[in-house]
Amino acid sequence: MRTEKTACILCSRNCGLLVDIEDGKFTKIRGDKDHPLSQGYICQKAARLDYYQNNEDRIEHPLKKQADGSFARVSWDEALDDIARRLLSIRKQYGGEAFATAGGGGQGNHLGGAYLGQMRAAMKSYYNYNSLGQEKTGDFWVNGRLFGSQECHTAEDIEHSDFIIFLGCNPYQSHGIPNARDTLKEIRKDPRRTMVVIDPRRTETAKAADIHLQLKPGTDVYLLSAMLAIIVRENLHDEAFLKAHCTGFDAVKTMLMNVPIKEYIAAADVPMEDALKVARGFAQAESACVRADLGIQHSNHSTLNSYFEKLFFLITGQFGKKGGNNLHDSLIPILSHTDERNPKFKRTVYHNMFAVSGILPPNILPDEILKAGERRIRAMIVDSCNPALTWPDATAHKQAFESLELLVVIDVAMTETARLADYVLPAASQFEKWEFTGFNMEFPKNGFQVRHPLFPAKGETLIEAEIYTRLLEKMGELPKSFPVLSRIAKYEPDFSSHAGFIAALAATFAANKKLIRYGASILYRTLGPTLENNAAAITLLLPLSISLAQKYPDAVRRAGHDGNKLTQGVNLFNAILKARSGLIFSEHRYDDVWRLVKNPQRKITLAIPELLDAMDKLSIDDLTSEQYPFILSAGERRSYNANQIYRDPKWRKIDPNGFMRMHPADAERLDLAKGDRVKCQSETGTIEAVIEIDDSVRTGYLMMPHGYGSDYQNGKVNGPVINLITGLDHCDPIHRTPLHKTIPVNIEKLSA
Repeated sequence: MRTEKTACILCSRNCGLLVDIEDGKFTKIRGDKDHPLSQGYICQKAARLDYYQNNEDRIEHPLKKQADGSFARVSWDEALDDIARRLLSIRKQYGGEAFATAGGGGQGNHLGGAYLGQMRAAMKSYYNYNSLGQEKTGDFWVNGRLFGSQECHTAEDIEHSDFIIFLGCNPYQSHGIPNARDTLKEIRKDPRRTMVVIDPRRTETAKAADIHLQLKPGTDVYLLSAMLAIIVRENLHDEAFLKAHCTGFDAVKTMLMNVPIKEYIAAADVPMEDALKVARGFAQAESACVRADLGIQHSNHSTLNSYFEKLFFLITGQFGKKGGNNLHDSLIPILSHTDERNPKFKRTVYHNMFAVSGILPPNILPDEILKAGERRIRAMIVDSCNPALTWPDATAHKQAFESLELLVVIDVAMTETARLADYVLPAASQFEKWEFTGFNMEFPKNGFQVRHPLFPAKGETLIEAEIYTRLLEKMGELPKSFPVLSRIAKYEPDFSSHAGFIAALAATFAANKKLIRYGASILYRTLGPTLENNAAAITLLLPLSISLAQKYPDAVRRAGHDGNKLTQGVNLFNAILKARSGLIFSEHRYDDVWRLVKNPQRKITLAIPELLDAMDKLSIDDLTSEQYPFILSAGERRSYNANQIYRDPKWRKIDPNGFMRMHPADAERLDLAKGDRVKCQSETGTIEAVIEIDDSVRTGYLMMPHGYGSDYQNGKVNGPVINLITGLDHCDPIHRTPLHKTIPVNIEKLSA
């Protein structure tokens, strides 16, 4: 037995772990007290990680689909040669718009995404679909309008805040904040601090709150705009902050002055007294912040929801300060800026849809494959992603994937999407290779951890860096060697700065600019072999570390990484490789936030014309109907559901069926008891569910979890396939993120 340090891979927090390993298995998992951010914190889900590492759906050899639908084992060369030939043929005949990628890394598996991006460059494609496109692109779009770039992302300084609003989130279960349950306890115990939860369910977090606004599902837009209108009408907005740091407030004020406060509060169905208390308390607090998540980002009027969420801390001046909301830097650039107003950024063929932060929404993918005619998507690579199960309208996605001329899936397990593929290529697991997460989103201190391999790779599995680099070489996009670069990397006397190698690399790119797009693989092949312990894939962190140090040298220095303009970034890179528990890579001052704003004069643009226009047209809508009298929230986070990498249902100690929460009054009206089976029908499809009677939800409101429905070992499906009832057209009108939290459904009793 041995003990190692690593990190959890189940949510964006990626808490540090100490793991005991014996006979190829995790035998004990606990928090790592040396981790600079999580400091020993752990939740119950991380303790089950062996169900990811060791399960019967693991793939160990390349597989090719046969004429009868079965799979046969093939060699890597046979698979990659044929894939390269077919990709080149499709590119030559149809151009780049015939190719797309999906995925590129799960919650803690982001390293491979950098290598996958090179395939889009090789195919001359701009189609990038991933799960952020069905989760956060609405938020990114609003950030781009406010702060000048979709790369800007807000963080909340909950640990130092006096007044906290949890909006459409349940950190007790979903985490998303530092050491969630411990932090919630500290807030609750401190009488000087106020916790507010805005959620249609009395969640575990809501039970600990000082105020719970249990609004009607899908009415966030009315409640938020009404509370903002209260702040403005009572002159509780921060005039000095707005004048110094913002533009466009007059237009926002005019919009808010026209909000019918009483009517909107009534539509949300919360007590006026509580709404007033929250609006006034937030505006008048010494420090206040908002933590928002998918509850508003997957809900009706989701773009307006995200806009008003940010107006809360902006018009009250609760931004760029201790205890408020702030922007943050980032070591890993998982976001980019793709503004649809720029004519250079291309749109999709069928939907004429634009990318947000370089990401297209999964809701449009089936149509772009099935309905775009001669210009349709014909080939895809799906990486560490299972869209046939986890993206909206699973039936449509399955039909689309089956129609492709080439589908390649690179994954750890034989997923539902992999079973549709022409080739399934086995990747090493997250604990069999060097890996990291791109979710470094803290302020003022930001942290990062590289995870080293804990187990030998199984069978013939390869890391993504090797798979994509080999494929590029076979396509003729990359030479198989770079002798000069490799020689300098191997024999350079000054390894502390890599100065000679960096100069030679720059000269290589200057001589052939096409190679810049393949920088990750070139670093992997040349500098990579010089790193210890087979850490070649991590070499792309070198230019990222150098770039960060050049942008924010003072913040990097405060975090303990010294050096001059040439060496500071390299010193940071070397420190990252050595820090088994991770490290703090930057430490900002609160006034550094204004350096992170990308607008001219570093001012925030409050007036967003599209949203002011949407607000002018807003009316109170009823999402239910006689045919669909209930609203279902699909994707609740519970103790024993997680992302889809847990395929073996035995990991769950409780709730094997993924039960549906229903209020007692609704259950009585439908003659339902706990454990009864029901048919749940939407406009898109039908699933079965098991009833749990629960008065924490409102009447007319139902909740079911995500993370179920895997066809483990090609046998019995475990739990509801929730995306059989989520529709492609049930999405936000601007960026087309799905409205999973507000699905109109009908319920029919099946059996006891």
